[in-house]
Amino acid sequence: MSSPICTCRPGATVWLTGLPSAGKSTIARALRDRLHAHHRRVEILDGDEIRTFLSAGLGFSREDRHTNVLRIGLVAEVLARNGITVLVPVIAPYADSREAVRKRHDASDTPYVEVHVATPVDVCSERDVKGLYARQAAGRLSGLTGVDDPYEPPSHPDLRIEAHRQDVQTSAAALHALLDERGLA
Repeated sequence: MSSPICTCRPGATVWLTGLPSAGKSTIARALRDRLHAHHRRVEILDGDEIRTFLSAGLGFSREDRHTNVLRIGLVAEVLARNGITVLVPVIAPYADSREAVRKRHDASDTPYVEVHVATPVDVCSERDVKGLYARQAAGRLSGLTGVDDPYEPPSHPDLRIEAHRQDVQTSAAALHALLDERGLA
């Protein structure tokens, strides 16, 4: 007996990278709402939830951060390959880790969109959604990406969003337009 042919829409991974408090998760939620309005199946793989469940026990060394990104990339690729639009708002500070995820998607011919949420560190520090910058300034936290640990911005993202220059809905609309242009919305 042959397998039925899937007539579902293609999935994709939308990887939103940027500093802590750049607006990645906020933009992902707004995009999710837009995609749901167009009857798309959408999942958000939030970095904090992943660290709690899938990557529990990993620290913040370069090696552990790389392993975390690869795990997220695996889950995203499997979901996207099966018709789900996966929004991944994670810092993913290292270019080689993000490139490994892109290659995984390329190998399975699964659409991958890299978005750099390019908010300057001073703006992120003012937002300080999770209190990370305040803890780092007080000496209670070290290894904060973009402050005392490196962040390698994407050299050629599919989209660069300056979230400090536009509101969330405008950012989500720009990303939705890119997905629509590629037949992924």
